[in-house]
Amino acid sequence: MCGIVGVISNGEAAPLLVEGLKRLEYRGYDSAGIATLVNGEIDRRRAEGKLVNLEKTLQTMPIRGQIGIGHTRWATHGVPNERNAHPHATASVAVVHNGIIENFQELKSELVAHGHNFESDTDTEVVAHLITRYLAEGQSPIDATARTLKRLEGAFALAIIFAGEPNLMIGARHGSPLAIGWGDGEMYLGSDAFALAPLTQRITYIEDGDWTILSRQGAEIRDEHDVKVERPIKLTAVSGALTGKGGYRHYMEKEIWEQPTVIGETLKAYYNPTARGITLPELPFDPATISRLTMIACGSAHYSTMVARYWFERIARLPTDVDIASEFRYREAPLQKDSALIVVSQSGETADTLAALRFARSSGVPVAAVVNVAESTIAREASVVLRTHAGPEIGVASTKAFTCQLTTLACLTVAFASARGAIDANTKAKLTAALTEVPSRAADVLNHDSTLRSIAQVIAEARAVLYVGRGTSYALAMEGALKLKEISYIHAEGYAAGELKHGPIALIDENTPVIVIAPSDDLFYKTASNMQEIMARGGKVILLSDARGIAALGAKAMASIELPAVHPFVVPILYSIPVQLLAYHVAVHKGNDVDQPRNLAKSVTVE
Repeated sequence: MCGIVGVISNGEAAPLLVEGLKRLEYRGYDSAGIATLVNGEIDRRRAEGKLVNLEKTLQTMPIRGQIGIGHTRWATHGVPNERNAHPHATASVAVVHNGIIENFQELKSELVAHGHNFESDTDTEVVAHLITRYLAEGQSPIDATARTLKRLEGAFALAIIFAGEPNLMIGARHGSPLAIGWGDGEMYLGSDAFALAPLTQRITYIEDGDWTILSRQGAEIRDEHDVKVERPIKLTAVSGALTGKGGYRHYMEKEIWEQPTVIGETLKAYYNPTARGITLPELPFDPATISRLTMIACGSAHYSTMVARYWFERIARLPTDVDIASEFRYREAPLQKDSALIVVSQSGETADTLAALRFARSSGVPVAAVVNVAESTIAREASVVLRTHAGPEIGVASTKAFTCQLTTLACLTVAFASARGAIDANTKAKLTAALTEVPSRAADVLNHDSTLRSIAQVIAEARAVLYVGRGTSYALAMEGALKLKEISYIHAEGYAAGELKHGPIALIDENTPVIVIAPSDDLFYKTASNMQEIMARGGKVILLSDARGIAALGAKAMASIELPAVHPFVVPILYSIPVQLLAYHVAVHKGNDVDQPRNLAKSVTVE
């Protein structure tokens, strides 16, 4: 979840490090720091809080040097402060780290017994001291690092520089992502291609267990057994322009408004206009014969699978399980050989989801990955990749990635249902036509922005908010509540509307806003009954429905948002957008940092 960057440059390293960290700040913003070599000695600048604080420090205390490493932190071990900020260093070594060293306490006790003094509360500092110890025994930087790597347990990506070595940097990965960037007489390291986009498009993603020795002349890569290996150099499509705000106030706002375009791009990848049907890449299983489907994800991606479960079971008639990756991996669920697994992840680096993928593959079950980053670890290890085409998503609260995940899973549903004979040609045509309408209908939904901004002013004063829905709208209720919690810090919960009377209705009074997600589908009048129960207890109802639903119930609600009348199949994609906008405007009204909410980071690469 932390971001790391390293450069061996022909010019000053500090500006390049800061630029890289700006592109990685979505990975963590509890503190930041850089280290360089100045006249062969390690020099550091660190600051608590967001990257702007480090920039201020560098203005008053500039740092020179042509080789350096940088870090933006999401705290695991040790509170966020300057003392715990990376890089961690001794007189001989400076280290930045993403991940967790699980045996750090054992190593720290050993090093303290050998006379090492620790300055921080972090697990990372043991890496610097362990390398230093081996250097003091006369080993070279490369050998000392190789020996250290074999003693580390856990997940990590590392970038390391050494005093007196202006042309040497070592990187290593075990469970956390790391990429090499190739320049002209310069070399780079980064947590992902975004960090390196302004510097190079030539990227090598090193494999799990690899470590690399960088100099201005290039990179040597070794595997976990210290054997030299070749890894391909790829041209990445990521550019600096793609990660800008484009005139919007926040990344999240920009990404919400990009949804008509990126949903269209995602559909384009799977919709065949000639055949007027869905075309998938070759799958490692036959949708017609698998007995069960399991979908695994975390956070918003998990809620996308909850929506898709209704689709796969109701439309494709395929028994489907969904689970949170962190629970699935430790439950050791038995998987049938004639089943299939789908994992969903925006970054393609989510640690628990990756572990679930590996568990399934070890059980002999084929895995399809729905990911947004084609060069990610999950994409490389899955049996087949089903790309979402959301483009870079920088805002921590997922928006366009979520709707593109839904779009991809909807396309899968139509293809599976057809393959299984669960739908006829007429139904298939209707479902496909409904999908092709989504981009333009999404643009219509965005026209409610100003109304949602007004409603947000009421929501912002609440201490707690409830979201309710039935069917696929239940999953959206949970997603809407998550969005509000993430960026506004208001307590919110999503419930199945029919479950209110089994306990949660006790929470409702005249101070409780309730967002009711109720398209006029076959469950509408069931939800309407629950809405009446809410209003009878003084709850302030905000109704999300279409013209028919609002005609029936809108007069009784505190506020209503009229959404396009569309096929029930695609309702979840469109109804995601107003709950995103509502959370966004509440957070802005409260003056919160929308793109970098407290305690969160975008890419969750630790357990």
